[in-house]
Amino acid sequence: MNKNRYHLHEERLASTDDQGHRVYIHPEDVTGFWRTQRTKVYWFLILIYLVLPWINWDNKQIVLLNIPLREFTFFGTTFYAHDAPLILLVLLGFVFTMGFITSIWGRVWCGWACPQTVFIDTLFLKVEKLIEGKSRARQKLDSSPISFEKVYKKSLKWLAFTFISLVIAHSFLGYFVGARNLLQITLNGPSSHPSLFILSMIITGIILFDFGWFREQFCIIACPYGRFQSVMMDENSLVVAYDSARGEPRRGLNTDPSNPKEGDCINCYHCVKACPTGIDIRRGTQLECIACTNCIDACDTIMTKINKPKGLIRYDTENNLEGKESSRFGIRSGIYLFALITIFSLLAYNISKSGQLKITLIRGTGTPYRERILKNGQREITNLYKMRLDYKEEKALKIDFRLKKKENRSQVELISPARPFQLHSGRSKTSLIHFRFSPHFLKGGNRKIELQFYDIQKPNQIIITKEVNLVGPLH
Repeated sequence: MNKNRYHLHEERLASTDDQGHRVYIHPEDVTGFWRTQRTKVYWFLILIYLVLPWINWDNKQIVLLNIPLREFTFFGTTFYAHDAPLILLVLLGFVFTMGFITSIWGRVWCGWACPQTVFIDTLFLKVEKLIEGKSRARQKLDSSPISFEKVYKKSLKWLAFTFISLVIAHSFLGYFVGARNLLQITLNGPSSHPSLFILSMIITGIILFDFGWFREQFCIIACPYGRFQSVMMDENSLVVAYDSARGEPRRGLNTDPSNPKEGDCINCYHCVKACPTGIDIRRGTQLECIACTNCIDACDTIMTKINKPKGLIRYDTENNLEGKESSRFGIRSGIYLFALITIFSLLAYNISKSGQLKITLIRGTGTPYRERILKNGQREITNLYKMRLDYKEEKALKIDFRLKKKENRSQVELISPARPFQLHSGRSKTSLIHFRFSPHFLKGGNRKIELQFYDIQKPNQIIITKEVNLVGPLH
């Protein structure tokens, strides 16, 4: 029986013991090509995360999700509550983008861009290593009895974790409150905004718990994306995989490396020791694998030492590993790409057509028209319309409306209680418009007219023209 503690039962990960209790994972450090590239990507993403809330574009924070005001700004374009269909398109675009990326490159999000992976690997593990030492030293410290050294190192580590969590949490809130606004609120103290202070502490606590202690358990137990990957991926998707045809049968460290009957895997468990989720990649594609490439660099290091080619564990497709023909761009990827093109085309079209002022005119509920007899015996028809004004410009605007054709202005009376309309950025205004006219104005029981909306300060500059259909009796 193999006594190596990394030789696991098929139903168990390195993060649990044979009784089902959690074993805290301390992945061993690795060096290599993929480790170097991931470090660069991680720091780039962290820099974007921390700096982005401080960048302004057209006097607005470049990304700001102001939920109380229902304003959502992305790179100079602001969406409001009345832009719900556009926001839905943005969310659908994100979902299908993830699907397309996963269908081709597998779980590249998990290993290369997920905040969980990025912050734990780049910040929390580095702090842990700095204070408690390398992987084996941390394991030894965890298993040691209570001592001054252990309490001191653990306390110092969690103090550093708390500081990092506070920075991450406040940067996160900066996307919703505004970075500069949040800085001023923070300087004023908790008493000035107690609800925001409580929220920041809750978020800090969640980050501290997850990144500091829960870690790989979130990927294994709680993360929904890990469950969706099986739907998004197929046999042509890239995965981090072990080449069993080359590696098996495994041999010992002291066997003859030139023996053709034995594989290249020397069963050193270096790939398992380096894995942040505690899996053995040699068992095949697994739900718990986040494609972080630690095992690739770990194995490449060993292969170099025993003068064997690198790539026993590598990025590859299941079809390639089985000797089948593999196509990087399959039917599934094509479906995702088609959906993406459709979604972003609709988004671009709607943004280009929406304009800064959107006016919606809807006929009032009830009867389409009302007829009454005036004191002079003449009949008068009234049509009621509901009007909604959605305004996006930063500068306030005061507008009014009139009939486009001058000859109609003496025949149709326009009555609205809120004229002229004072509009403010991101705000909607609703009003009623009563159209009063003689039955003789109609032609065959209806007549279309056009309303011109203009700036009060520039009456000759027409902002938008809307068509209205007036109706009445046929006689």
